[in-house]
Amino acid sequence: MRTPWTPKDTTGRVVVVTGASGGVGRATARAFAARGDRVALLARGREGLAAAAEDVRRAGGEALVVPVDTADAQAVEDAAQQVVDAFGRIDVWVNNAFTGIFAPFTEITPEEFRRVTEVTYLGYVFGTRAALRHMLPRDRGTIVQVGSALAYRGVPLQSAYCGAKHAIQGFNESLRCELLHDRSRVRTTMVQMPALNTPQFDWVLDRMPRRSRPVAPVYQPEVAARAIVHAAGHARRREYWVGGSTAATLLANAVVPGLLDRYLGRTGYDSQQEEGEPPTRDGNLWSPLDGPRGHDFGAHGRFGEESADGSVQQWASRNRSRVGLGLLAGGIGAVLTAGLRRSGRPG
Repeated sequence: MRTPWTPKDTTGRVVVVTGASGGVGRATARAFAARGDRVALLARGREGLAAAAEDVRRAGGEALVVPVDTADAQAVEDAAQQVVDAFGRIDVWVNNAFTGIFAPFTEITPEEFRRVTEVTYLGYVFGTRAALRHMLPRDRGTIVQVGSALAYRGVPLQSAYCGAKHAIQGFNESLRCELLHDRSRVRTTMVQMPALNTPQFDWVLDRMPRRSRPVAPVYQPEVAARAIVHAAGHARRREYWVGGSTAATLLANAVVPGLLDRYLGRTGYDSQQEEGEPPTRDGNLWSPLDGPRGHDFGAHGRFGEESADGSVQQWASRNRSRVGLGLLAGGIGAVLTAGLRRSGRPG
């Protein structure tokens, strides 16, 4: 039975985060909760979800736990309805859930490749559809697609994940055009992430001889969370790049993609592995690792000592107008100084 919409439903935002049991989703749920938002936590792992809900409450938000496999379209629709029944509406929907495989393409079975695509790409499609079902009648709401530099630049050993992220990029651009055509006030934006210190390198299916790792430089998941929260409040902008490495990769790929192909062919295997055996061969592809046979992974991975807590590029991205004015003022100053010097007047 539907829960009545009480006056408290007019305060704070209602935010849905998929993949909320760990990693970026976990950090993002905490970041929204710190603003006083009500946060619906969607993921498969019940133990991780319970811990995430406690994080949200400690941060000052209200939590709703909704166990769901985002690869199941009807289950995602039902989850969205559960959020609306509990909180009255959906203001922000963050698509973040994913799974992956570290292996050469020829060592991934068709069933495994399909599963990664269903979770990592179609999960976003199903989440977006469920969000729009409730946002379009109200003509308001924001959908944030959590992307990656790999949405533009494929790397070896992650063909299924890179393919899914590329697909999300194209899907989101198409949807954005349609919303603009309809003059809808529902917004969608995408946040392209760098390498992050999350537990994903301990829970994805891994067929490599050595332990998988992110390509340096690595950032803490809170950097990603801050970018997502900012994007949710500034979704007129079509895309955000997080981290200098993301900006450098995307710009280089636009100019010299063939050179990057050769570079990654030489370095991409070693740069994504380190000494040690993979912690789990099966990963969370078919079932969560933080269930009855596992534990709560939390937001952080094992790369904390080398991970950055902030990003100058991210600050510049959020403050483009200030940066632009600063550069303009600096440019004008340089021109005036040069003119004064040429005229012989003191500058």
